[in-house]
Amino acid sequence: MSEPQERWLARFALRCAAWSERWFPEAWVFAALGVLVVVVADLAFGATPAATVQAFGDGFWSLIPFTMQMAFVVIGGYVLATAPVVARFIDVLARAPRSGRGAVVYIALVSMLASLLSWGFSLVFGGLLVRALARRRGLNMDYRAAGAAAYLGLGAIWAMGLSSSAAQLQANPASMPPGLLAITGVLPFSQTIFLWQSIALTSVLIVVSLLICWATAPSKANARGAGHFDIGELATPSLPPRTRPGEWLEYSPLLSMAIGLLGLGWLGHEFASKPAVTAIANLNTYNFLFLTLGIVLHWRPRSFLDAVSRAVPSTTGVLIQFPLYGSIAALLTQTPGRDGQTLAHHLSSVFVHVANADTFPVVMGAYSAVLGFFVPSGGGKWLVEAPYVMQAANDLHVHLGWAVQVYNAAEAIPNLINPFWMLPLLGVLGLRARDVVGYTFVQFVVHLPLVLALLWLFGLTLDYLPPVQP
Repeated sequence: MSEPQERWLARFALRCAAWSERWFPEAWVFAALGVLVVVVADLAFGATPAATVQAFGDGFWSLIPFTMQMAFVVIGGYVLATAPVVARFIDVLARAPRSGRGAVVYIALVSMLASLLSWGFSLVFGGLLVRALARRRGLNMDYRAAGAAAYLGLGAIWAMGLSSSAAQLQANPASMPPGLLAITGVLPFSQTIFLWQSIALTSVLIVVSLLICWATAPSKANARGAGHFDIGELATPSLPPRTRPGEWLEYSPLLSMAIGLLGLGWLGHEFASKPAVTAIANLNTYNFLFLTLGIVLHWRPRSFLDAVSRAVPSTTGVLIQFPLYGSIAALLTQTPGRDGQTLAHHLSSVFVHVANADTFPVVMGAYSAVLGFFVPSGGGKWLVEAPYVMQAANDLHVHLGWAVQVYNAAEAIPNLINPFWMLPLLGVLGLRARDVVGYTFVQFVVHLPLVLALLWLFGLTLDYLPPVQP
């Protein structure tokens, strides 16, 4: 890519980001509009108002366990990333790069690998790594390109690992809406994120993303360091001194060690009594692991509680959006029309008519990517799409686990140009979306056709497996 063309793409991406920041409302508004669109569609297909209202109310609280689980993904990731020992580890990691361009590639690799474990952890950890590297004099690292690299975990591959809410949901029947469970059955990780096709796709995306980071990082002469931005000094607040005797347990490690030992003991038993893949597939176990490590590594309860307090505001979107997703899922799967069929059935029929077993991954991937730009759900949108796309996958005899991975791969693509999920990272970096989108847009241009092509290619290697009920 020539330098003039690169500048033109960057200018175009910045205009797109500025437009979306100016005109896009909150994500909750999109979820609310989604409810109204599904209600109108149900009524248009002959559903009664009473049945429609009933489905809305019945579904609203149906995802409370999953909502809390996803909120704890964010909290656990933040708490672990800000533990003092982890912060010191970040300083050690920041010593490795020898050039500004190498630092950008290094940040991208760390961010993407961390996102396979936890996207919440990846955002905070990646942002703190950027800040640590920015403090190194003489490195000449472009702060904007480094910020974009730290976002690649969520913008490229996060849903292909243990962070995937779709894969986690499909592996946990207790968390699934009954209507979806009847369609898909239980899909263990061995049929989703641990398929060799999924691992190969993830590996290709990591390599390509790193190559793009290397090619687009500004030269030493054109790099803009952190000093070009009014970002202030980032430091984790230190613990205030004790002011009364009753606080001594908050500042003592005794409780943290006691609770940590209990937690680690339970985790040891869980992994010893079950296959590792089965144990980690349980979202409660996954969150329990991150919280237990956070308690132990923060050492003092006061430090741990302060970290939780700083993490909670970032869960607002999950807490307030997921009830609406539950209502949408119920409206799609539980409200019969005049012909006795649900809206999910009619939507799946559309997929069956416009796709076949070979083209389904491309059609579904393109659809999920487009919808993901307007509904930045961080995976929650699967509850909206799953009832009809998985029914279509059944009808076309498409591998159900690969259909989940099609969604996962496509879900990440719009994040590269949608500023919604950038906000936690930008808060750490002190930047605006327009500062980094010029670089993530180049990733988007390459990822979109590459992901769709690989989804189609790997889909040809998989055979259909009927749903397995618990």
